[in-house]
Amino acid sequence: MMEPIFIEGRNCWSLAHAHRAAFIIDGEDYFRAVREAMSQARRSIFIVGWDLHSELRLVRNGKDDSLPDTLGALLNALARKHRNLNIYILLWDFAMIYAVEREFFPHYKLSWRSHKRVHFCLDGEHPVGGSQHQKIVVVDDCIAFSGGFDLSKWRWDTSAHRIDDNRRTDPSGASYPPFHDVQMVVDGKAAAALGDLARKRWNAVSGCLPVSGDSGSKHDPWPKGIEPALYDVDVAIARTMPAHKGRTEVREVERLYLDSINAADAFIYIENQYFTSYRIGQALARRLEEPRGPEVIVVMPEKTGGWLEQHTMDVLRSRLLNDLCRADCHGRLRVYYVRLSRKPHVSLMVHAKVMIIDDTFARVASSNLSSRSMGLDSECDLAVAATESQDCREVIASFRRRLLAEHLGRDMDDVAKAEKSQPSLIAAIESLRGGDRTLEPLNIDIPEGIDQWLPDSALVDPEKPIEPKEMFDYFVSPDQQKPMLRHQLKGGLLVLGVLVLAALWQ
Repeated sequence: MMEPIFIEGRNCWSLAHAHRAAFIIDGEDYFRAVREAMSQARRSIFIVGWDLHSELRLVRNGKDDSLPDTLGALLNALARKHRNLNIYILLWDFAMIYAVEREFFPHYKLSWRSHKRVHFCLDGEHPVGGSQHQKIVVVDDCIAFSGGFDLSKWRWDTSAHRIDDNRRTDPSGASYPPFHDVQMVVDGKAAAALGDLARKRWNAVSGCLPVSGDSGSKHDPWPKGIEPALYDVDVAIARTMPAHKGRTEVREVERLYLDSINAADAFIYIENQYFTSYRIGQALARRLEEPRGPEVIVVMPEKTGGWLEQHTMDVLRSRLLNDLCRADCHGRLRVYYVRLSRKPHVSLMVHAKVMIIDDTFARVASSNLSSRSMGLDSECDLAVAATESQDCREVIASFRRRLLAEHLGRDMDDVAKAEKSQPSLIAAIESLRGGDRTLEPLNIDIPEGIDQWLPDSALVDPEKPIEPKEMFDYFVSPDQQKPMLRHQLKGGLLVLGVLVLAALWQ
């Protein structure tokens, strides 16, 4: 049993009670669940996200009500149906470099063309180069979702991740590759705390503080399609909030990562889109160097998004993973990607941000294992832990086995049997690998030319805003700087740097 790990004010903002909680794996279940919950709203819906698309189809296997299945139409219909319902949508005020990737001017569709009680705001209250990266939906302060999912295109998929699924299309009708993510849903005081967080964020951006969304009635917006996995559990809420306009920096996300890694005994299981945080890498390396430290199993995308990410974040990832391999003197590290098909070769886009430790600790996050998630972007992570008063080990173990079964193309019973017959979790995984759909070792070699070209990770994946002089001094040494050239290049490099930092989040 893990020693009590959550300390409010250190590694979490709030430790709040939930009567029910559940882990939701993949978009088919999440989007249906969030639609079911929002359809029961009576006073308020808060949507806080990095991205959103009004034409997102939330259900693709039929529905049992008369409400629309696309997000924007659903929100308008709910506002018309319930006269006391207010809907607040808060999105990152993204750089214009994203205009071709995201819904063009969502303000037009979600504010000017929507019901008067559907309120829309773009969140620009972050430092230069930072983003609003929290992914939260709160219904009546009674039910809340948080994790890796945005209500956006390119997110819907089933846990089967069929390579030829004709339902996996974006609003324009174009198909996209298989996609994996995870979200948590909670109720009770944990949901109310997330409502408070969303409300304060709205106030910081708009100057208006919405009233409590508690309807005061006995209606229960818990999604009927989600079976609660945990009952009467304390849920930790950890944040990253960068210093900005007098606001004090908050690094609870990073502190909780470090504290939980240090507390691990048998294994650390990770799913994450990125892996570039130097401090997280150091913490894992120290554990790998210990003679009897934990195993570390990491599941990531084979490659991240487009060309730019693959030549920046993937290179930084390989540098860090090579450092971990050098620290792994006892053979306790495995890094995999999910192969869905051998011919044709298709791999799974892992967007999830999950950490499970010893089956006594489970974390579902918005934060990537990147430096910017530790200090520059706004993040919100949820975590639960088994204690003497709440033994949730079997639930956490079942969550982990479901993830592994999905990735290995096996049944959960196969995973459980392998764990019983093998001496370690890595041995169990290795005994199940090898099918057409399986976990494959990730190639972490770096082309020499690209490695030499890419700047230091502090510039590509910063944990704080980069000052113009710092960027200028990196590319042009101070002894070679001339006054006129310094002023011209400093401005140009600042603009270039901001565009690059924003583009990395495509």
